[in-house]
Amino acid sequence: MWKLLPLLAALFTTAACASPQAAVPGEQPSSLVRNAESLQAKLRRTPQDAASWAQLGVVHVELARVTFDPQHYARAEKALTESLRLKPSGNGEAYVGRGALANARHEFAEAREWGQRAVAAAPDSAPGYGVLVDALTQLGDDAGASVALQRMLDLRPGVASFTRASYHFELRGQLDEARGALERAVDSASSAEEIAFCRTLLDRLAGRAESLETLQSLVAKAPSPDHLVRYGEALDAAGRGAEARAQYDLALQQLRLGGDDLTAALISADHGDPVEALRFAEKEWAKRQTVFTADALAWALHVNKRSAEALPYSDRAVAGGWRDPSVLRHRAAIQGSLR
Repeated sequence: MWKLLPLLAALFTTAACASPQAAVPGEQPSSLVRNAESLQAKLRRTPQDAASWAQLGVVHVELARVTFDPQHYARAEKALTESLRLKPSGNGEAYVGRGALANARHEFAEAREWGQRAVAAAPDSAPGYGVLVDALTQLGDDAGASVALQRMLDLRPGVASFTRASYHFELRGQLDEARGALERAVDSASSAEEIAFCRTLLDRLAGRAESLETLQSLVAKAPSPDHLVRYGEALDAAGRGAEARAQYDLALQQLRLGGDDLTAALISADHGDPVEALRFAEKEWAKRQTVFTADALAWALHVNKRSAEALPYSDRAVAGGWRDPSVLRHRAAIQGSLR
């Protein structure tokens, strides 16, 4: 049993872009599509099967994550709603699905409620605790997230729990512990995709640069906003500004459709319209006051030439020990402009 709390008893005493640790890769899109088709065929024969409707909903949440097609969110909601209509009480699998869907849509307070219902219905099932960890982390409830994470580690010490543990350590500035958790994730991985994902997180934690070719390949396989922006920045560094702008525009288009105001604020501040960046950041801050939103609001204020207002938010972003390179870069620029 891998223990988080005894390792650093006071680790989470204060208040993470959906956080990277939450996006543990599962099946590839083609496999997920086959799974969805199989479940749909089954439901045509047995339309009263609440469990299959729940499973179909979860598959569509995953398809939205790996294909970046927001239409899958509506399909997931429809399937999960049907599952809950058929079995409104004690439907832990549907509760997990609704929680995962809410987290994916950045509706973290709602995700917390579904996660709580999931663990009440199935207290020995790890996925419900995963929903809670992600929601509570994004809501700034580190103490609650720590308890949920420890329970998840006790129940299923695998890639999903170890990558979440790594991100918790990273937010507290405990980089050695964060690396250790990722190494445990690599050891527990059961597929080449999981191993590659964990090694990517290790590389990013170490600050290793990626080549244009590597980033182009990443975008081709998974055109997420994160990958698009990283590729765009590499193109910018190579003097290919027009190509870089196309990547930023595509990332922002996805984020507007998906409702991710936090990431949209950061990308707009760096590569788009500063006024729009501040609008996105203020909208997210109104929903939740966490280290993530504090950094985004600080940076949006700075690029709008309001650095004196930005500094208290920057202070808040690093108060708990978070030392993400982009956060430190934002902070240095804000402080430098005030000297």
